[in-house]
Amino acid sequence: MSRTVLAIDIGSTKICAVIAEIANDNTISITGAGITKAQGLKKGSITNIELASRSIKTAVEDAKRVAGSDVKSAIVSISGAYTKSLNSNGIVNIQTKEISFNEIERVMRTSLYNADIPNEYEVLHALPFNFRVDDQDYIEDPLGMNASRLEVETHIITTQKSNLHNLKKAVRGAGVEVDNVVLNSYASAIATLNDDERELGAAVIDMGGNTSNIAIHSGNSIRYNEFLGVGSNHITSDLSMALHTPLHIAEKVKLEYGSLLTPSNDLIELPVIGDENTTHEVSLEVVHNVIFARVEETLMILAQFIEKSGLKEQIGAGIVITGGFSKMEGIRDLAVATFGSLPVRLAKPIEMDGLFDSLKGPEYSSVIGLIMHAAHPYSPYEIDVNKRVRHTNEQPLESTKVHFNTTTTTQQEIPVAPSLDLEEEPKVPKMVSLEDKKEKNNDEASGLGKFWNWATQLF
Repeated sequence: MSRTVLAIDIGSTKICAVIAEIANDNTISITGAGITKAQGLKKGSITNIELASRSIKTAVEDAKRVAGSDVKSAIVSISGAYTKSLNSNGIVNIQTKEISFNEIERVMRTSLYNADIPNEYEVLHALPFNFRVDDQDYIEDPLGMNASRLEVETHIITTQKSNLHNLKKAVRGAGVEVDNVVLNSYASAIATLNDDERELGAAVIDMGGNTSNIAIHSGNSIRYNEFLGVGSNHITSDLSMALHTPLHIAEKVKLEYGSLLTPSNDLIELPVIGDENTTHEVSLEVVHNVIFARVEETLMILAQFIEKSGLKEQIGAGIVITGGFSKMEGIRDLAVATFGSLPVRLAKPIEMDGLFDSLKGPEYSSVIGLIMHAAHPYSPYEIDVNKRVRHTNEQPLESTKVHFNTTTTTQQEIPVAPSLDLEEEPKVPKMVSLEDKKEKNNDEASGLGKFWNWATQLF
């Protein structure tokens, strides 16, 4: 029997809700989607719970209306803004000399227990990247192997408890319970990486409106993640200040003339900030220089993150860039120059049944990744935010109860994301008029529980 899943991607500039049907063989069919402008959020984190709940509710109601179903719980994305990551390890003895799932679960929970996690932080993901059976390293899946000792190295992603609780409160305020929470850069990696890139290792960069997130995948797991509070909206702010024009005009300039390719000498007439009845002329070369400087600086900081990770040699497949910011014309060429010898690919979400045209853009990678995470575990083993150990052979949880509405709607009701249509500019300098466009749970173990965990490791 198929199950219905609701995914909510809570971003800095938009909130996207997608409903999908997942069959018994884990095939996915998208049935509904809703997209709305984000309110009450800054850099992906909740700053006003009431406004955020209202935005989430609007997106969810749109998705329910299109899908014709009423889903009561969701898998939700969380920003990397207040996350910390660390590596930990665990070791257990195998009494039966054969590794069962119980031993794998025990060694993963041991690595989590051994991690030095601050009290004000909550675990989002615990992802094993190296199993060691006796003295043999890098075992892909130790299940069923004969051994006397099992060890694991785990990458643990945590977030501030207050950040997580505020997110859950905002979603519940929209009338939806939270089933699971997934780091947005992790979700983007799920939706964009192919099998070869997972095998060779890759760095996934999700560049959005106000944030850029990077996750390095290597050895069947996310090994490193980092957050940068810079996105395409910062280009709008830069243009507004450099051109002395209002923000909404700067946004139109970015969308219509924003490019990292060879600049034009054409002139555009823009209103002056504070006095929109007065206009002045600006060269498109100035627009190009402002945009180029901001994007180059952003990519250079992301390149430093990769160097700092110490995993540069393990990302043989190179850089995968996704997110709405990646639609900027010429960004791949600049990224190739910035990241040096590493190959660069611009990525959109993986195709799936029922994927609406409006969801095929790179800005929807995270929400599609949430659906895929709900359908099937991304890594062979993982401890999620609910402290549940997920694995590739697990049975789906009990199907979500769904109430079907009597009214039906068509796919055309889905809001269509703004497209970045760049006009071809003539070589001869001329005056260009700027046309109006639509803007686009469990805390730490008790003392008795810790003693029991310690005792089980010894015996």
